[in-house]
Amino acid sequence: MSTSPLSDSSLPRTSAGREPVFCFSVAAAAEPGVMPRVLELFAKRNLVPLRWHSDRLDPAAGRGHESLAIDIQVTALAPELGDYIARCLRQIHGVETVLTSEKRFG
Repeated sequence: MSTSPLSDSSLPRTSAGREPVFCFSVAAAAEPGVMPRVLELFAKRNLVPLRWHSDRLDPAAGRGHESLAIDIQVTALAPELGDYIARCLRQIHGVETVLTSEKRFG
């Protein structure tokens, strides 16, 4: 029995044979608990992001207050689950905006 949220056969593949990458772009308040709460949504689904990049932005960057910009990329994620995770991210205290996209290869 697999612990993965979806079996490999249910995931779309491109002509190059690579899985698409689901991307999340999160804007949030620069609070200490935001990043662990964001990461928790992936960890409790047994998902390890392919890439995680975060920056702390000062008020001059346009939001009027210190904020975080978090970019996350995950493979082996069905679009429906990616959309669900995005909805959950939007409910986290301190998260202001969540944008999603999908990279396909081939």
